[in-house]
Order: sequence, then structure tokens, then C-alpha cells
Amino acid sequence: MSEVKPLVREALLEELRQDPLWDVVVIGGGATGVGIAVDAASRGLKTVLLEAQDFAAGTSSRSTKLIHGGVRYMKNPRDWGLVREALKERRILIKNAPHLVHAKPFILPTYKKWEREYFTVGLGIYSAMTYGGYGIGRTSSLSREETLSRLPGVKAEGLMGGVQFYDGQFDDARLTVALMRTAYNLGATPLNYMPVIGIERKGGWIQSVTAQDKETGEEFRIRTKMVFNAAGAWVDPIRRMVDPDASTLVRVSRGSHILLDKSFMPGDTGMLIPKTRDGRVLFAIPWHEMLLVGTTDVEQREAEFDPKVSEEEVNFMIETASGYLEKPITRADVKATFAGLRPLFNPQATGSAGSTAKVSREHAVIPEYGNMITVTGGKWTAYRKMAEHAMLEATQRHLIPARLCVTKDLPIFADQVWDQAALEVAAEKSEEADAKVVEYARYSREYEGARTAEDVLFRRLRLGQMNAERTEALLPKVRAVFEEASEPAEAVEEKTESAPVEAAPVETVENTEETQA
Repeated sequence: MSEVKPLVREALLEELRQDPLWDVVVIGGGATGVGIAVDAASRGLKTVLLEAQDFAAGTSSRSTKLIHGGVRYMKNPRDWGLVREALKERRILIKNAPHLVHAKPFILPTYKKWEREYFTVGLGIYSAMTYGGYGIGRTSSLSREETLSRLPGVKAEGLMGGVQFYDGQFDDARLTVALMRTAYNLGATPLNYMPVIGIERKGGWIQSVTAQDKETGEEFRIRTKMVFNAAGAWVDPIRRMVDPDASTLVRVSRGSHILLDKSFMPGDTGMLIPKTRDGRVLFAIPWHEMLLVGTTDVEQREAEFDPKVSEEEVNFMIETASGYLEKPITRADVKATFAGLRPLFNPQATGSAGSTAKVSREHAVIPEYGNMITVTGGKWTAYRKMAEHAMLEATQRHLIPARLCVTKDLPIFADQVWDQAALEVAAEKSEEADAKVVEYARYSREYEGARTAEDVLFRRLRLGQMNAERTEALLPKVRAVFEEASEPAEAVEEKTESAPVEAAPVETVENTEETQA
């Protein structure tokens, strides 16, 4: 599964020009779509994956970088089933992609009497939901001294203790790219910058999907036996290509983040702020030698392709995090910001009452229009389970042949040529790594489906989310890679192998007493 073979766009387009009858068309190249493409291709189905932008360009590259059950859902016992399922998926993903997903210790600091005892019980229940071999670490109550030692940078004044627990951390965009390459290795045809512009339906059955190559304007009529609509926050516009009067299935919530220097919390342990003024939790997490703080939950009427973080959100995160950190945060300390849109399944009408924080985080698999299955809602953590559920629905409706799901034990592609995390950390610190970034951009163009400099710097590497200033400096150099004449794949491979970035060991945190998932 780790074989590195070129991803040649022209060859993939030629497959479409041959006009075969596809078993499956997947619309959407985020976590849900690539997950379905992996599942379909692993069952031997002829699968094409269509993404309007770049893979993971939407929500799937803009998360809080957590593979978790969702500690904030613990306050409502009705959500415990959702939490338990996500915790099982967390362990499965750590097993299948240890190069991109690892266990991470978190500490919840306490400043009020009985808070430590209260949260120890709550997080202990969260941990206990991982029975059956799905744990990754043990929950424990910490003294004041232990909390200060394990969470350097935490505010000492008034600190009474803390609670340590474990969750999973990952690189969301890199995992999406790895899943896309897994699907490709299994025989799928993944194409980014291929928006769907029309869907043909006759006799109550979808006959074909029309997609347009953004780079050339060429249109492709893609005949198919069935369609998975996995377009995330944009599932409703796809549905309205079939039925202009289709109801609204999703509401959109914006989750925003800020990036700070790691000096604010110099250790490797994350911090959970248990309650903010809007009733959410907030995380401060060491990530790629930075400190990531997030997330917010703000309803957004329009599903924009590039949502922006508001100054109000930035100030809210600075104010909240500052209440728990020894070193005060100023606006000038914010190195970068990013926001993603959550598609929240909403069975009610568009104007239903209530905030998006209360709309269901559960996923929905909705068969409609004869041979379309719309998959929406859910969490990054549950992408594999969502795909399995969608494929089961397709099987039961006889849209695809009955075959076993193998993704529970399917290794996810691991790139043996480059260590992207090491490269981006070096590039964030200084311009000394710029030549390596340019070298990697060529590799990314030939082997990872990157079509623009932004694809490289925001998703194949994560500099766009780490340091806005360094990203702006690198953009012209990386753009030149996409303007130059395309080199043979063999030459690119020879270059990258001549001086690859040294691989760093994957961080893992294991505990023999598996009391957490």
C-alpha cells in the first residue's frame, strides 16, 4: 500500500474520455468522499471521485486536528452512543494510519473547589467507553504540582489541580491525501478541480453526471450505476441539480482557529478548557511545533469555499485562552488563522429554531432520486464508519453487489519518500528550507495531485495554517513549479530520492491498561 506511483491527470481524464459505465461516482473529495472511494475501490468497484476544488480544500483540512469521541457530548447521555462509536473509530484509525494519527495526552486544569473530582468522574466515564480493547491511555487526577509539571505554560494563580486524559491527534489534510492515494492504489480514479455541473435523470433514475475540468473547460459526461453525494457543506446544491425544489438537509456552522508560537505552552501535552462563555469547550494543542487554539461555533448562512475568521472570534479565543495561560496573548501573537464549515444534519426546515451547536453531529445516509445516496453530517473521526454505512445502504438497495467491507483492517497509504511534517516545521522557522519546499512541490505535483501552489502550501504541507508570513514568501517560488514545463515522473522521483527529508519517528502514546479509546 506504500508504493509510490505517479498520479497522472491526463491519464485519469483519458479514462473518462473512454466513456465506460462506472459502478460508483463519488461527489466530494473531503473526508467523507475519499472514505467512500476507498471503501468502494477496496470492494473492486469501478469508482471515480470528483472534487470541485482540491482534495480536503473544504472542511476536511480545517479541523481542530483531533480524532476523538467528543468530550463535550458527555453532558448529554443521549449522545453517548455517538461518543462510543467515535472512540472505537479512533483506535481503528491509529492502527491503520500510525504515521498520521497518534494518541495525545490532554490536561483539564481546575481552579474551583471540587472541579477536579467532578471532571475526573466525567472523563473517567469517557475513558471507560473504550472497553473491548479500544483504549489509548488512562484518565488520572493530578495534584497542583503535577499539573504545573506536565502542562508548562498553564496559569499558576489559583490552580488547584487537573485531570489528564488521552485523545487522538492527526493531520487532517495529509490524511485526506493519503486516503485519496489509497483509493488510487486500489484502482479508483480521483480527480480534483472537476466540479459537477449537471446530473441527468430519466425514468426516476440518474443516468449520468456531467463534470467540467476547471483547468481546460473540457466537459465529461460520466455514465454511472449510482452516485454518492458526499459534498459536505455543499450537498444541497448537488441535490438541486436533480430536483430544484429539494429540501435543505444541512445547516452550516463555522469553526475557527488561531495559531500561536509554542512558547505559550512549550510542552507536548494539550489543554482542554472545559467551558467557554458560549457553552463550548476550547482546546489549546501543540501541533507541528505551534500552538493551535480552537474552535468556535458560529452559524453561517452561506457555504463559502474559503470561510474567514472574524475578529470577534479571534478576540474570543485570545480572551478565553489567556484566562488559562501564564503568558498573556496579544493580537500580534497570532501567526495565522483558519476556519472550516461543519455540515450539520438538519431534518427540520431551513428556518428551524436553535443554534448550530444544538443541531445533530450524527451523520445521515439518505437514499434518494432512485440511485443517489447523500451522506452528510458526522465527524472526521467517523469517516470510515460513515462510508461503511453508506455502502451497506447501497448494497441493501441492490445498487452495488454485496461484498464485505475490509476497511477496518486496511492500512492507509504511507509516503516513504518525504517527511512532510519535518519539512514544514523547518520551512516555518526560516527560509533555509525553501529549496526543499520547491523540490517537494515538484514531487507533490507529480505524485499527490497538487495543481496549484496553494495545494502544496495549505494541504500537502501545512504552512498556510501555521505561518501566514512564511506562506506569502514561499508562494511565488512554489507557483514557479507549476508554471515550468512538466518533467517526466522518473526525473522527479530521482530528485526527491537524492535528498529526502529525514523521516522523524511517529509519536505514539500507548498504555497497557486500555481504559480509553
